[in-house]
Amino acid sequence: MDQLKPYRFVLALAAVLCVALPTVALGARLPQSAAAPAGPASNTTTFTDSTGDTKGADIQTIVVSNDDAGTITFRINVPNRPQFGITDMLMLMFVDTDNSQTTGDPQSFGADYAIQLFQGQILLFKWDGTTFSLAATQSTLSYSWSGGATVKINASDLGNTRHLNFDAIVLSELVIDPISGNIDDTNANADAAPTVGLYPYDVKLTPPTLVVKKFTHKPVSPAAGKSFSLLLTAARSDTGAVLQGGQVTCVGRAGTVKLIAIVHRVAGGAAVCTFKIPKTASGKTFRGTDTIVFEGLKATRSFSGKIH
Repeated sequence: MDQLKPYRFVLALAAVLCVALPTVALGARLPQSAAAPAGPASNTTTFTDSTGDTKGADIQTIVVSNDDAGTITFRINVPNRPQFGITDMLMLMFVDTDNSQTTGDPQSFGADYAIQLFQGQILLFKWDGTTFSLAATQSTLSYSWSGGATVKINASDLGNTRHLNFDAIVLSELVIDPISGNIDDTNANADAAPTVGLYPYDVKLTPPTLVVKKFTHKPVSPAAGKSFSLLLTAARSDTGAVLQGGQVTCVGRAGTVKLIAIVHRVAGGAAVCTFKIPKTASGKTFRGTDTIVFEGLKATRSFSGKIH
């Protein structure tokens, strides 16, 4: 992989933006991350930027949201740029993930990370105490562009942050040498949102629950002298993963007689409670409850039916 030469923002550009911009090294050309599919997200905040303050790419709003899996979505709306200019545009985001300006890059309000979109490649950089270096983990970072950037990244790649401060800067009308990678910003235009400082955003995660996906019983009805099983399939609400383990608790009665489960475990992705119905229980009512607990999360279902 060929290396792109480091690019230093000129003082004139920083003055136009009214912000202190650091030196950001352009990293190795990596394969473009696939655009993550759009989907509903919770905890949405919209930030409005002033418009008409640049002759180039003009940020109007930034909409930030996150889902319960910790994926953060930044929608940076740049209506006057329907497509990203591979040969003349660059976008940067600086992200403070510990809510402290005393750590991270002192020239960018304590930013601990930088996200760079350049020549169709999106990269995550981490402040190493001296400069921004390519982050070791950035597997969740992806982007798409349609009238602006949609950038997705999981909080796990940002130090599992629950509060962050960020900005976005879009440069256009750059002249990039296709061979050397050198950038001429003599006639460049830039827009920063916000103009000064960073926007605050809290990552809010709804505590996960167990969702019952299926509850069945075998056979169709309990029979005296026979085994009768309750089967409960549950999945995590945050990941959708069906439980393959956990503590299973079974409660059963035949009329007023308490039954002890002969099977109480997870098998084949289901919490199984199997009872032996007494031979003398014909005509009575069976009542049973199947409960699974996993990492403090609980799901339970009950069944009742006449014993034949």
